[in-house]
Amino acid sequence: MSEATNETPWGRVDEDRTVYVREGDAERVVGSFPDGTPEEALAYFERKYNDLAGQITLLEARVARGTTDGSAAEAVTKLREQLVEPAAVGDIAALRARLEKLDGRAAELTEKQQQEREEAKKAALAEREAIVVEAERLAAQPEQSIRWKDTSLAFEKLFTDWQTAQRTGLHIAKPVADALWKRFRNARQTFDTARRAHFSQLDANNKEVKHRKERLITQAEGLADRGIDGIPAYRDLLDEWKRSGRASRKLDDQLWARFKAAGDVLYQAKAEAAAQTNEEYTANLEAKEAILAEGVAILEVTDHVAARKQVTALQLRWDEVGRVPRESLRDIEGRLRRIEDHVKQLEEDHWSRTNPETQARTTGLRAQLEASIAEIEKEIAAAKAAGNTKKAEAAESKLSTQKSWLEAIGD
Repeated sequence: MSEATNETPWGRVDEDRTVYVREGDAERVVGSFPDGTPEEALAYFERKYNDLAGQITLLEARVARGTTDGSAAEAVTKLREQLVEPAAVGDIAALRARLEKLDGRAAELTEKQQQEREEAKKAALAEREAIVVEAERLAAQPEQSIRWKDTSLAFEKLFTDWQTAQRTGLHIAKPVADALWKRFRNARQTFDTARRAHFSQLDANNKEVKHRKERLITQAEGLADRGIDGIPAYRDLLDEWKRSGRASRKLDDQLWARFKAAGDVLYQAKAEAAAQTNEEYTANLEAKEAILAEGVAILEVTDHVAARKQVTALQLRWDEVGRVPRESLRDIEGRLRRIEDHVKQLEEDHWSRTNPETQARTTGLRAQLEASIAEIEKEIAAAKAAGNTKKAEAAESKLSTQKSWLEAIGD
């Protein structure tokens, strides 16, 4: 600063502390600073200039990074208004030149930001639309396919998502938001109404099924004194139980446990009786085992008359013994049947040998075969004499077959 004139290249201070700024060949008053020195007066308005320069520098950096808050074009406009006649001392023209360069880039950035905001609004709207559409889909499910607990949780999540989008998401027009919220609310109310109706019907069904099954339980418990004789009646009750419908799983399991306990009393009585009977039948099994031990010798008998006599005596003793335990029945009866089958086969073989009709047929067939064999032997001799080896070999093959047939029918 010149001490004679209290000046700088961009401004000066006169004697009454009025401060001027130079713009080109002209100058204008930017203010006064009566209570300070000339240096302090100029320094004050130079700081004003530096503030403006700092704002432009910051805006330039933000535009370059694309991180301006709000509209970059609006920020340029505000700075341009401040630079019309700023109360500052410095190179105002340079600031205006920098601002003009920034104007085009700021406009492009503002347009880009506007597009991004529009896209963000569309995305925010689509997000809320998706929430509403999913709520409406859940509400429109056929009742028989709804999983009530899962769907209730899904609605709770959708509601939370809606609140989060409203609270932290991009703002959308109130009429649009209100219309979407109305759709969401209606969908949730539709589901809540259906859920209440479903569980009300379920409660009514549970009460009805419980009443029917408790009546069957009472009847089943009343059969206890009848023991084994009560089992047929219990089975009838079981058939009616199956037709009486189902309550909720927990209730149905509790009712079934009581009904089954009543049946267990009857079947326990049956098991005890069966155990007693099996104890009696065990002695019979031992007796039949002894009979079979003697009867095995019949398998060595070849005379059908003697074998029939022995097996008949064995069968009479067998029937007198009585029943055996169920688990042993197949084995013990199978072993007896083996002896009986042996005797039956002896009788069938004897009948085959002595049946007059069979003998007559056998005699006639034997005569036919013997005559045929004689003819074939002559044929072979003639073929050999004629030197016809091929014909002789064919005749010998035929002869061998008929001789095997003759052997098969026996004497």
